[in-house]
Parts: sequence; C-alpha cells; structure tokens
Amino acid sequence: MSTAFSKSRSVAYAAWMIASIFYAYQYIIRVMPNIMLGDIMQQFQIDAAAFGQFSGVYYIGYSLMHLPLGILLDRFGPRKVMSLSILLTVVGLLPLIFASHWAYPVLGRLLIGIGSSGAILGLFKIIRMIFDEKKFSRMLSLSVTIGLVGAIYGGGPVSMMRDALGYKAVTEIFALAGIALAAITYWIVPPSTTASETAVLSDLKEVLSNKRVIWASIFGGLMVGPLEGFADVWGSVFLKQACGIEGTLASSLPSLIFMGMCFGAPVLSYAAEKTGSYLGTIVAAGIFMTLCFAALLTFPLSSLAVSIGFVLVGVCCAYQILAIYKASTFVREGVAGLTTAIANMIIMLFGYVFHTAIGQTVSFFGGPETAQALVYGVAVIPIALFLGSVGFTFLFAQERRAYVRQ
Repeated sequence: MSTAFSKSRSVAYAAWMIASIFYAYQYIIRVMPNIMLGDIMQQFQIDAAAFGQFSGVYYIGYSLMHLPLGILLDRFGPRKVMSLSILLTVVGLLPLIFASHWAYPVLGRLLIGIGSSGAILGLFKIIRMIFDEKKFSRMLSLSVTIGLVGAIYGGGPVSMMRDALGYKAVTEIFALAGIALAAITYWIVPPSTTASETAVLSDLKEVLSNKRVIWASIFGGLMVGPLEGFADVWGSVFLKQACGIEGTLASSLPSLIFMGMCFGAPVLSYAAEKTGSYLGTIVAAGIFMTLCFAALLTFPLSSLAVSIGFVLVGVCCAYQILAIYKASTFVREGVAGLTTAIANMIIMLFGYVFHTAIGQTVSFFGGPETAQALVYGVAVIPIALFLGSVGFTFLFAQERRAYVRQ
C-alpha cells in the first residue's frame, strides 16, 4: 500500500469506491446510444452505417489510449488522470446537446472512449495501491459488478428517463453528474507519492513480438460481439424490429447480458480451475454463444427464452477475463501487467470492427427500419464467434500437444 493511502483505511476504501462508481458511470455512457439510436439518427439525418461508425469510434479511443494512460497513471497517479478522464467523457457528451454537424458527435464519442479507458486503468492502479496482491482479484470482481450494474441501468431505466424527459435532457443530467464525479474524485483520491520508471519500449517489443499473445488477443476480439456489438447498441433495435418485442422491454433485455457477466467471472474462473483448461473453457463459451445467436436469428423465440439466453450469453462473455489472463501466461512475469493491457486493448478495439460491420451491413440491406437488414447485420456476431472459437481450438490443441511432449 502506498504512503498516501496508508494514512486512513476509510480514505482508501472511499478512493476505491469512487473509482468503481466512475467505472459504472462510463458503462452507462457507453450503452446510452443503444437507447437513443432513433433520436440521434433523426437529429443528425444519418443512416445506420454512420451510426455504426459513431458507436464504434468509442472503442478506438478506448483501446489506443490504454498504453499512454497507463504510463500517465504511473507518473502522475490516479487523482489527476482519473479526474481528467471523467471530464473528457463529459466533454464528449456535449456535442449531442449543442452540435448541428455530425462530425462533432463522432469526435465526442472518441473523447468518451479515451476518458472511459481511464476508468478501468485507474481502477487497476488504485486497487494495487490500496490492497494486498492476494486481494486484487476479489476487489476487482466487486468493482466489475458495480460497473456492470451501471451497464444494466443503461437499459430500461435510462429508456424511461428518455421517454419522460427527452434524450437531450437525459444527456445533460449525465454531463452534470460527470462534472460532480470529477470534483469528488479529485477531492477524495490522495495524490500519488511515487513514480514508475521502466524500460517501456523494450517491454513493448517483447510483448508485441509474441505471436501467441497477439493471436489469443485477436481470437478474443472476434468473440466480443455479443457484449460490444449487440448489448451496447444494436440489441434494442434488433429486438424491436426483427423480434417484435415491445419498446421498453426491448431496451431492457440486452442489459441481461451485462447481468449475466456479473456472475460469469467467478463461474468461468471456477470451471477453468476445476478442469485445468482455460483455453478449453473459452472454446466452450464461444461455441455456446454461437449457438445462442444462431437460434436468435433463426427461430421465433419468446421474450422468456430470449431473457434466459441473454443471461447465459452474459455468463459466457466473461471469457474475456480468461483470455486476458491466458495471454499473460505466454510471457515472463515481469511483463505480465503490460501484456494484460495490450490484450485488453486489442480485444476492445474489435468493438469498432463490430459496430462498423453491423452498421454497414444493416445500411446495405435497407436500414434499421427493416427487420431483414437487422438480421443480416447481427449475423456478423455468430460468424465471428465461430471463427474465434476455431482459433482458440487451435491454441488449445497446440497447448495439449506441447503438454504430451513433456
């Protein structure tokens, strides 16, 4: 524990809680376009392809800022970096309220992605500064649960607020909440007293030249569609148009994927430990998600069946934790932390790929008002899931062959 945090346990836990709340806040901001798709498209006169780019550019900012923000956190500490990150998300919301040209909301979405990157990295930093290493996973899982509650409340409740107040008023409320959160963060989180100096370039070269790390990250990215493509944005409109589910319910159902992920982290981790195979568990999760989305696209399912399926898909979405951990085992211990950041960066970058691919497909086949176009667009997800599962199967077979030779 650092000197700044060791003075008071109450201050330490307050800092952890405020970091967890920021993680939840950025999740709400991340999934808000899911609810406001029609409003945004109407205000700026854009098609589904442009909206897909808008949704996906978040992941470019989020992913590409992982390494720079990690270095800044080591140098300046979470107090300044997290406060600035929160303010960036607020600035990113403003074009939806004030802008008339489409380029500004796209730039704002990029800023939201950059700011959101500071949430998870700041959380990592604060947990390591406050708690013993053996408590890291426990406290992180609690923080992720708090964050996923934010994602859940980015669904139905925000939809009801939008219906009652209008989407601009809801955006203003969250912008004001962000300003307050930034001020509280700067006030509560103590300044950092140490700075880290490492051979960043040589470590980067070592990790990026490791083929197993890169392939595991790419395969993990191919499987991220249910969370970062469907639940984030395209889920609600798909359920309304393609499945005929009522509006508020359609807005709430994708949130069940986030709810399932709350339970998925311990469930999949336990399964991986009991079977002794992280890669095998990832493959099983990928195959199950592929079958669930294939069924969603093929059969007329009831809202109950969709609900159960989404919870189970959410449980399987926790494969990301296993994939990132497994990637970190392919390198020496000294660069395991950097490998984790790079793996997460590559996986999250696929969010842009999914949003763009779905948006372009939907636009090509007639737009989001057309049920068949949405079916074709969402079909990108099970195809990518299948490819990712096949990729992890090859890594699993390679690992088993290496084990047999020993």
